[in-house]
Order: sequence, then structure tokens, then C-alpha cells
Amino acid sequence: MTEKKETVKKESKKGAKKAKAEKSRFSKRLRATRTAQDRTKTWALADAVKFIKHNATAKFDETIEIALNLGIDTKQTDQNVRGMCSLPNGTGKTIRVAVFAKGPKAEEAKKAGADLVGDDDLAQKVLKGEINFDRCIATPDMMPLVGKLGQVLGPKGLMPNPKLGTVTMDVTGAVKGAKGGSVEFRAEKAGIVHVGVGKASFDEKKLVENIRALYESVLKAKPSGTKGNYFKKASLSSTMGPGVKLDLSSLAKDAA
Repeated sequence: MTEKKETVKKESKKGAKKAKAEKSRFSKRLRATRTAQDRTKTWALADAVKFIKHNATAKFDETIEIALNLGIDTKQTDQNVRGMCSLPNGTGKTIRVAVFAKGPKAEEAKKAGADLVGDDDLAQKVLKGEINFDRCIATPDMMPLVGKLGQVLGPKGLMPNPKLGTVTMDVTGAVKGAKGGSVEFRAEKAGIVHVGVGKASFDEKKLVENIRALYESVLKAKPSGTKGNYFKKASLSSTMGPGVKLDLSSLAKDAA
């Protein structure tokens, strides 16, 4: 028994050392990249995408992420920025979708490719903590039931919302949209919208198209009470790579 414990302890130490070495390797690579990088430079979108892809050298397919710093006052309820964007080239992630529906709409959800479909039975699973999905959709008649799950789904950002198209009778469209690459964006307290727009394995053109689609969606969500510049700053990065500042004028769809 003592020998077994000793073996487990040694293996645990080896695992910790390996993880530390891996982290150190990434840190050294990141420091070297940042040292050689002009941190004051503002990049055109296409050049930024090329640079970020080149430096996404982790052993996994890194997510490419954009951060948009908005000139909004999030303390004002009429200046909350939130919405959905359908990325033309998808996210590169497999999205698991749950649908609260019954009868014909439940069958429609299953045919559309929903991973979980139900009503009371699905609600019981959620209450037990069995949340094996990334997006939650509900038909309007299911909202009295789903509303009782707010304390569980709300903190995870999974509560269906009519403004996001996740409370709808168009179950097929909502499921296919979620599976096809629609992403939710929401401004944080600091007024920053942070969204994954694809994978490092995507070609440059597809990433540029996705980023511009998101930019246009956030632009359309601009609150009427916003004063001054709506877009203040923007940056692009990969999961393990350095971030670069973006030239805002290059984000529009009609930018050269």
C-alpha cells in the first residue's frame, strides 16, 4: 500500500514538473515574440490576422479572439450592448444545443440537429446540474418552465432570450444558426466585447470575413444614447499568443 502511494506521489510530481515546463516554454516563446514586436504599432486587419496565425504555435488549435473596447456607459441600462452574430465561416467549435419544446416543435428541433430536446424532463436534468450543452433555445410556451431555471442557467449565460433569437417558434432556424456558427456578444462592465471568431487553422480570408461580420453586428447594436466614439480600441490575439492593436478603419466590410 505504501509503495503504491509512493508511486502515485512520484507520478504526480512528474506531471506537475511537465506542466510547469510546458508553461515555461510558452512563456519564453511569448516573451521572445513580444520583445521583437513593436507594441505601439497599429495593425491593419489582414496583416494582424497573418501575424497572429504565424505566432499561434501551440500544440492545439488555438482560438482567435477579438476584443472591442466600446465608448459606452454600462451603468446606463439603455447602453447595454448585446446581440447575436452569424459568423459566415463558423467558429470551428462543436456547439451542443438544448431545446425546450414539446409536441411538433420538439420533433422539429430533433430533425434540425438539437442535441437535447425536452420539457419537464430536461428541466429536471438542469436542476440536477446536468448541463451538457452550450446554447439553450426555447419556444415561447416553454418560458414559464424555463424561467424557474434562471438561477441555474443565468449565471452560465445560457438563459434563452427573445432579443437573441433563442426564444422563438422558428426552432429549425435557431438550432441551425447555433450549429452553423452564430455567436453571442455582450459588453462587460468595462465596455469591452470579447469574442472568439475562429480557429488558427482557418485561412486568413475566412478569419477576416468573420471579424468583419462581428464588427458590423456590434455596430448595428450601437445604443442611441452613445456619445463620442463608439469604437475606442480593438485588439486581436490567439489563446496562447501575443495581442496586437487593430486599425479600426480596417474593420469595416468595405475597407480596402
